[in-house]
Amino acid sequence: MSIELKIPEVGESITEVEIGGWLKRQGELVQKDEAVVTLESEKATVELPAPERGTLGKVLKEKGSVAKVGEVIGYLEPAGEEPEAQKPKQEVPSSAPTPQRQEAGDKKPEVSTPVRGRKDKESPVTTTGREVRVMPAAQRLLAEEKMSPEQIKPTGPGGRLLKEDVLRGLEKPKEDQATPELQRAAGTPPVAAEAAREDREEEVVPMSRLRRAVAERLVEAQQTAALLTTFNEADMTEVLALRKEYGERFQQKYDVKLGFMSFFVKACIDALKEFPALNGEVRGTNIIYRNYYDIGVAIGGGKGLVVPVLRNAERMSFAEIELAIGDLARRAKENKLKVEEIQGGTFTISNGGVYGSLLSTPIVNPPQSGVLGMHAIQERPVAREGSVVVRPMMYLALTYDHRIVDGREGVTFLKRIKEAIESPARMLMEI
Repeated sequence: MSIELKIPEVGESITEVEIGGWLKRQGELVQKDEAVVTLESEKATVELPAPERGTLGKVLKEKGSVAKVGEVIGYLEPAGEEPEAQKPKQEVPSSAPTPQRQEAGDKKPEVSTPVRGRKDKESPVTTTGREVRVMPAAQRLLAEEKMSPEQIKPTGPGGRLLKEDVLRGLEKPKEDQATPELQRAAGTPPVAAEAAREDREEEVVPMSRLRRAVAERLVEAQQTAALLTTFNEADMTEVLALRKEYGERFQQKYDVKLGFMSFFVKACIDALKEFPALNGEVRGTNIIYRNYYDIGVAIGGGKGLVVPVLRNAERMSFAEIELAIGDLARRAKENKLKVEEIQGGTFTISNGGVYGSLLSTPIVNPPQSGVLGMHAIQERPVAREGSVVVRPMMYLALTYDHRIVDGREGVTFLKRIKEAIESPARMLMEI
């Protein structure tokens, strides 16, 4: 009996998701708890595991389709049973009359189907008088557009059918409308026009549900909050010295490197305790202040930027912070973060320095009231006690909601972070 693949509950207030892509093909064997399809919501990308071992049967929702929570999107055939589409047709009894042989002129092209289980390999397709090798990307596009390989002229090495060939085939009806006579009337020779088209290809890719949600929230932040950014710079000499002195022992004991983020998480918590408005939010005509610190850390994931949250970060040690960030970053790249892990932060830290950013203005993640932007460390000449010396410097940027955070508070908050980073012992002494 077929097993239904249903859309699970993926988070509070989420009623529908978008099919991100099937990870298995119809007829392909799936192990229990193995991911079958990715589901994209406005908050995260999750994978739907197989409830039992079996083969993927009928697929009801293709990539890009929208499905509601609880809706059936496909079927899994239990192990040992073949899906209906794969079952062999019933043989004709020997007593049945033998059908007349088709005339040679009536013979239709035979198309061989790909070998089951073959994945990401070119598939041979036999057409009349020739064998065409269909590359994986072209095969997927043909399936999406419900086209046959015989409709496309292959141009790849050895007569292989490429994705570009399929794309040209899709555009051909439009090109046919522009006849050579019209091209000559427009002053463009047909050959030149064809060459220009080949060099100016475009690819239209729909935005994922997560990307659309990120875009909407960023625009919402710009339109609903009074955002202001202030800048400062921090001398990283002391932090670098601590990492050099204790980094090896730290890694041996905790099996994780001592990074920069743990220092900045601690420094932000120190400053948030001093200026609680940066840890609050505007809710209607009220200001909500919090006595806990859930710090969001912006991470580049498999599907774009995500901000997983360190819950009660004020209770975490340096090692616990580094271990938690490492785990969240790994699962973000694998699209395995849970929805609840990226909700409810009170303040955010974004490190554009890992990508080489020297200076930027981060955008607040609503309904939060502040975000700290870290940047690349550069050796620069600075004045110290009447002398010019070279120090490893980092620009810091704080964007805050001016509705509840005054300029004096915003500037002093960032200065407090700078002082904590330049003299880490202050955080231990709580002064």
